[in-house]
Amino acid sequence: MRLGDTPRPGTRQGKPLLYLDIDGVINPETPDARFTEHAIGRLTVRINPEHGTWLRDLATRYDLVWATTWEEHANEHIGPLLGLPPLPHVAFFDYVAQPGDPRVPLLQLPYMRKWAPILRHADGRPFAWVDDVIPLTIRRQALPYRRHVRLLRVPPARSLTCGHVKALHRWAARFERAPGE
Repeated sequence: MRLGDTPRPGTRQGKPLLYLDIDGVINPETPDARFTEHAIGRLTVRINPEHGTWLRDLATRYDLVWATTWEEHANEHIGPLLGLPPLPHVAFFDYVAQPGDPRVPLLQLPYMRKWAPILRHADGRPFAWVDDVIPLTIRRQALPYRRHVRLLRVPPARSLTCGHVKALHRWAARFERAPGE
């Protein structure tokens, strides 16, 4: 019972979900000239307009969901910079651990805080998760479900690349049905 009693990925049909982190994935640590800086309060975020194009294209194959500590603020501050409509988000700060959540080594709790809320949010649907921090423990727990879960770790210095987007398209294409099926 690696995932506790959370709904097993792939037990429900439907368009796969695409969980998106922001910092390190959309907002890199070391941006290049393609990124523009935007002040959000005391923060500076760096956005590549091409990411918006890629995400809108991915939305033809996925239901996009923010999986970031920005939570609902991603729709207010980041989504408009990318040309995205408001997206659902996974609530991490208000998440209360539930009996049956995946077991987590105590020392890894700070790094694993997204895993159970994402599994509960997915509710059995297939999903891809793009983040700059996906611990080995999560990758091990997801391994038996690799047909229905795609974990994509993005180096935080580089952010999302065309190669990542192509890999996400290839993975999601497996869930598309031919007409008449």
